[in-house]
Amino acid sequence: MAGRPGRARTEAVDRRVRVQGVPVDSYPTVPPEAERGRVLRVTVVGEDILHHPCREATDFGTPELARLIDDMFLTMQVAEGAGLAANQVDVDLRLFVYDCRDEDGVRHVGHILNPVLDELDPAERRLVEDGEGCLSVPGAGTDVPRPDRAVVRGVDQHGQPLVIEGRGYFARCLQHETDHLNGRLYLERLSRRERRDVLRQMEENRERVLAQRAARAAALAG
Repeated sequence: MAGRPGRARTEAVDRRVRVQGVPVDSYPTVPPEAERGRVLRVTVVGEDILHHPCREATDFGTPELARLIDDMFLTMQVAEGAGLAANQVDVDLRLFVYDCRDEDGVRHVGHILNPVLDELDPAERRLVEDGEGCLSVPGAGTDVPRPDRAVVRGVDQHGQPLVIEGRGYFARCLQHETDHLNGRLYLERLSRRERRDVLRQMEENRERVLAQRAARAAALAG
């Protein structure tokens, strides 16, 4: 999921943050995973891997999984995203990472495997339209209606159970990334006219956005 425009990353330490759903006293601007990672190519709408459900994770605690999570964190940072699913880096696995603020300014950082969204009680379902973009639809965005609360259940990289709850924009992020792992892009929640407009935006802005990502990746490598 694309980050909100102007999302601040200038503070050296953030004191309002939850890591894997747990409050911590402070946290660096750049997550440790990103410090260890390498930049991967982000897949683009139309590539087959984005359009079918990802496979369940069954192997936990492996160096390969830890390395993938590190790489996804750095790739998300370079692309200025709030969330990134494994099929967005061409890996068929039910995994996503996130670094996203909610409506109260609390920063949420973490990863989750095999996520499943809870079905909300109708009394708790308040649909909100807000701007949404996607790293796999570069340079485009539009308003998308989604519930303003989400609860997702899964496991961490060691196979330990996780329950992550989000409200506002973070709830949107959790839903957007879970959609990815189910083979669904936010474009599929739009009318035909809205979808055409988003794809037009992408064609107009794609090269500029990809060039900016490449420049940020090169600056990190240098």
